[in-house]
Amino acid sequence: MSELLGLIIEDDDDLSVIFSEALQAAGFKTEIIQSGDQALARLSITVPDVVVLDLHLPRVAGMDILHQIRADARLAGTRVIVATAHPRMAESLRDEADLVLLKPISFSQLRDLAAILGSTRPAE
Repeated sequence: MSELLGLIIEDDDDLSVIFSEALQAAGFKTEIIQSGDQALARLSITVPDVVVLDLHLPRVAGMDILHQIRADARLAGTRVIVATAHPRMAESLRDEADLVLLKPISFSQLRDLAAILGSTRPAE
Protein backbone atom coordinates (compact mmCIF):
# COMPACT_ATOMS: atom_id res chain seq x y z
CA MET A 1 0.00 0.00 0.00
CA SER A 2 1.34 3.43 -0.88
CA GLU A 3 1.88 6.13 1.69
CA LEU A 4 -1.18 8.13 2.67
CA LEU A 5 -1.14 11.76 1.50
CA GLY A 6 -2.80 14.55 3.42
CA LEU A 7 -3.10 18.10 2.07
CA ILE A 8 -3.43 20.86 4.63
CA ILE A 9 -5.13 23.80 2.94
CA GLU A 10 -4.91 26.50 5.61
CA ASP A 11 -3.54 30.04 5.46
CA ASP A 12 -2.81 30.41 9.18
CA ASP A 13 0.85 29.43 9.70
CA ASP A 14 0.41 28.10 13.24
CA LEU A 15 -2.70 26.08 12.46
CA SER A 16 -1.22 24.63 9.28
CA VAL A 17 1.78 23.33 11.23
CA ILE A 18 -0.43 21.85 13.97
CA PHE A 19 -2.72 20.22 11.39
CA SER A 20 0.27 18.87 9.47
CA GLU A 21 1.88 17.40 12.58
CA ALA A 22 -1.44 15.83 13.62
CA LEU A 23 -1.79 14.10 10.25
CA GLN A 24 1.84 13.00 10.33
CA ALA A 25 1.20 11.46 13.77
CA ALA A 26 -1.67 9.54 12.14
CA GLY A 27 0.67 8.15 9.46
CA PHE A 28 0.22 10.64 6.62
CA LYS A 29 2.79 12.34 4.46
CA THR A 30 1.63 15.97 4.40
CA GLU A 31 1.84 19.06 2.24
CA ILE A 32 0.81 22.53 3.38
CA ILE A 33 -0.90 24.84 0.91
CA GLN A 34 -1.77 28.37 1.99
CA SER A 35 -3.96 29.78 -0.78
CA GLY A 36 -6.99 28.63 -2.69
CA ASP A 37 -5.48 28.99 -6.15
CA GLN A 38 -2.42 26.94 -5.15
CA ALA A 39 -4.73 24.30 -3.69
CA LEU A 40 -6.67 23.96 -6.95
CA ALA A 41 -3.43 23.72 -8.92
CA ARG A 42 -2.13 20.96 -6.64
CA LEU A 43 -5.44 19.09 -6.67
CA SER A 44 -5.38 19.10 -10.47
CA ILE A 45 -2.25 16.89 -10.45
CA THR A 46 -2.53 14.80 -7.30
CA VAL A 47 -5.09 12.67 -5.50
CA PRO A 48 -4.73 13.07 -1.74
CA ASP A 49 -6.29 10.62 0.69
CA VAL A 50 -7.34 13.39 3.09
CA VAL A 51 -7.71 17.16 2.75
CA VAL A 52 -7.96 19.41 5.81
CA LEU A 53 -9.68 22.46 4.37
CA ASP A 54 -10.06 25.92 5.86
CA LEU A 55 -12.98 27.83 4.38
CA HIS A 56 -11.46 31.33 4.47
CA LEU A 57 -8.50 31.29 2.09
CA PRO A 58 -6.87 33.92 -0.09
CA ARG A 59 -7.80 34.00 -3.81
CA VAL A 60 -10.21 31.02 -3.90
CA ALA A 61 -12.62 30.25 -1.05
CA GLY A 62 -12.53 26.89 0.68
CA MET A 63 -16.18 26.27 -0.15
CA ASP A 64 -15.32 26.56 -3.87
CA ILE A 65 -12.45 24.12 -3.39
CA LEU A 66 -14.79 21.67 -1.66
CA HIS A 67 -17.23 21.91 -4.58
CA GLN A 68 -14.35 21.30 -7.04
CA ILE A 69 -13.18 18.24 -5.11
CA ARG A 70 -16.68 16.76 -5.06
CA ALA A 71 -17.17 17.47 -8.80
CA ASP A 72 -13.89 15.77 -9.82
CA ALA A 73 -14.27 12.01 -10.38
CA ARG A 74 -10.52 11.53 -9.77
CA LEU A 75 -11.02 12.79 -6.22
CA ALA A 76 -14.06 10.66 -5.40
CA GLY A 77 -12.11 8.76 -2.72
CA THR A 78 -10.58 11.86 -1.14
CA ARG A 79 -11.87 12.46 2.38
CA VAL A 80 -12.39 16.12 3.28
CA ILE A 81 -12.20 17.52 6.79
CA VAL A 82 -13.52 21.08 6.83
CA ALA A 83 -12.08 23.28 9.57
CA THR A 84 -14.06 26.42 10.32
CA ALA A 85 -14.86 28.78 13.16
CA HIS A 86 -18.37 29.45 11.80
CA PRO A 87 -21.06 27.08 13.13
CA ARG A 88 -23.70 28.01 10.51
CA MET A 89 -21.30 27.48 7.65
CA ALA A 90 -20.19 24.20 9.20
CA GLU A 91 -23.77 22.99 9.38
CA SER A 92 -24.42 23.92 5.73
CA LEU A 93 -21.47 21.76 4.58
CA ARG A 94 -22.17 18.60 6.56
CA ASP A 95 -23.54 16.80 3.49
CA GLU A 96 -20.51 17.58 1.30
CA ALA A 97 -17.65 17.15 3.75
CA ASP A 98 -16.67 13.87 5.38
CA LEU A 99 -16.13 15.71 8.66
CA VAL A 100 -16.74 19.29 9.74
CA LEU A 101 -14.76 20.47 12.74
CA LEU A 102 -15.26 23.75 14.55
CA LYS A 103 -12.10 25.65 15.42
CA PRO A 104 -10.32 25.52 17.74
CA ILE A 105 -9.39 21.96 16.83
CA SER A 106 -7.04 20.05 19.09
CA PHE A 107 -4.00 18.17 17.86
CA SER A 108 -5.25 14.88 19.31
CA GLN A 109 -8.77 15.33 17.89
CA LEU A 110 -7.46 15.82 14.34
CA ARG A 111 -4.82 13.08 14.69
CA ASP A 112 -7.39 10.53 15.83
CA LEU A 113 -9.96 11.45 13.17
CA ALA A 114 -7.33 11.41 10.40
CA ALA A 115 -6.20 7.96 11.53
CA ILE A 116 -9.78 6.70 11.28
CA LEU A 117 -10.21 8.20 7.81
CA GLY A 118 -6.87 6.76 6.67
CA SER A 119 -7.82 3.29 7.89
CA THR A 120 -11.07 3.41 5.92
CA ARG A 121 -9.40 4.37 2.65
CA PRO A 122 -10.75 2.45 -0.36
CA ALA A 123 -8.59 -0.47 -1.57
CA GLU A 124 -6.23 0.32 -4.45
